[in-house]
Amino acid sequence: MYLLVNVIGLLVFIGVGFLFSKKKKDIDWRSVLIMLVINLVLAWFLTSFSVGRDIVLGAANGFNWLVQVAYTGIAFALPSWVNVKQMDFVASVLLPILMIIPLFDILTYIGVLPWIIKWLGRGLAKITGQPKFESFFAVEMMFLGNTEALAVSSLQLKQMKAERTLTLAMMSMSCVTASIIGAYTQMMPGQFILTAIPVNIINAIIVTNILNPVKVTPEEDTIAKMGGSGSAVGEEEAADGKIEREPFFSFLGDSILNAGKLVLIITANVIAFVALAALIDKVLQLFNPWITLEHLLGIVMFPFAWLMGLDVSHAFEFAQYMGTKLVTNEFVVMGKVQNSITTFAPHYQAVLTVFVTSFANFSTVGMIIGAFKGLVDREKNDMIAKNVGYMLLSGILVSLLSAATVGLFVW
Repeated sequence: MYLLVNVIGLLVFIGVGFLFSKKKKDIDWRSVLIMLVINLVLAWFLTSFSVGRDIVLGAANGFNWLVQVAYTGIAFALPSWVNVKQMDFVASVLLPILMIIPLFDILTYIGVLPWIIKWLGRGLAKITGQPKFESFFAVEMMFLGNTEALAVSSLQLKQMKAERTLTLAMMSMSCVTASIIGAYTQMMPGQFILTAIPVNIINAIIVTNILNPVKVTPEEDTIAKMGGSGSAVGEEEAADGKIEREPFFSFLGDSILNAGKLVLIITANVIAFVALAALIDKVLQLFNPWITLEHLLGIVMFPFAWLMGLDVSHAFEFAQYMGTKLVTNEFVVMGKVQNSITTFAPHYQAVLTVFVTSFANFSTVGMIIGAFKGLVDREKNDMIAKNVGYMLLSGILVSLLSAATVGLFVW
């Protein structure tokens, strides 16, 4: 019965996208069906076959190994934070980012990541029949994150029409950054984290194709030369117009500083959101001891959680986690369940982990709008600002579709 409910949920989530579609008649259902089948096969392979499971477990172990290496640097500077029975959240989860982000930036500097992104994007466009840049951008988000992917796509954003920039803004709600996966795998089952990432990519394309279908002519279906503000990562334009590569150690220093800023930003957000949620709970409980933010969010999200194929009690708990993630961020939910998630049933572990593996929340909307303001003209900015609701809906639907897709094969 629960499997049937899960299947129905998958169809309902697609139906919700169709209900809110801007141009129902322009939806390319053939392309949507192809991508849906690809995602189902991918999720099936990564969860149900020993080879697939070995791939994602190997990748998860690789990220965990990087985190363990990072602890060496942390222990050198802050031994009292590492050489303890139980490391706290900042030391165990966030400080390893100080090594992992520079590592990925180095791979970008020497051209490895751009090469991988280019060929994966081309392959995805060929298989799905989607416009080249949208496919390229979907893969780019997987490695660089939303604001970084937008920054290095500035030239393309200036050249494309406003409707397509809205598509990219909606897609940006559903990404993660490869350099932060190590933090995720310290808190949640790594095999489901790594499964969620490619499934999210394809679902982001599916959802934006349904919510905001845009016809792209062959003349428009091109990829401009990529670069942050017109130049590649680690390069800058000299006075004579020539592109000069930034010295490696200068580039590395900037990367480390940016990693440090990210650690501070995440720490500040987690502290603020948890404290504000607690404050809201205290205020609500003045009226009724039962009322909390989680309970209210659980009521709102319960139908969607139940459609994941969970029993009523687990569905309500999951609904509370879903709501909390949307109004705060994924780290808040991961912190709540990291010590207990291994006791959950496999299906519950899978759908919960996959759902929280994205940046889809209210604060991400502000980040994306801010990123676009410095990259595109007023017409495109206004188009994005007027469609904040669609951006949120896109992020939520992608998370729901991904969780339901992976959940089909884990019981």
